[in-house]
Formats: sequence, C-alpha cells, structure tokens
Amino acid sequence: MTNIIKNFWNDEEGATAIEYGLIAGLIAVGLLVALTDIGDKLKVVFEKIGTSLTTAGTP
Repeated sequence: MTNIIKNFWNDEEGATAIEYGLIAGLIAVGLLVALTDIGDKLKVVFEKIGTSLTTAGTP
C-alpha cells in the first residue's frame, strides 16, 4: 500500500498539462482586465466624438 502511495506521489505525468492550463488561465485573466480597461477608455473617446459632432451640427 505504501508503495502505491509513494508511486502516486512521485508521478509527475500530466503536470505539464496542468501548468499550461494555469498559464492559459492567467493570460485570459490578463486579457480580460486589459480589454475591459481599453473598452472603458474607448467609450469615453467615442462619447467625446459624438458630442463634438452633435454640437458642430447646430448653427
């Protein structure tokens, strides 16, 4: 029984897949944060452009 537990504990098969999964998860979270921030800034820019176009059309 202890031999089975020892073999299980020392088995590193599949560790690479888990590491790649963790890296992919971190990249996804980073992209989500970055794109959310960029989206908010783009919204402000387009609102300013829309306001400028609206006020420019009035005589």
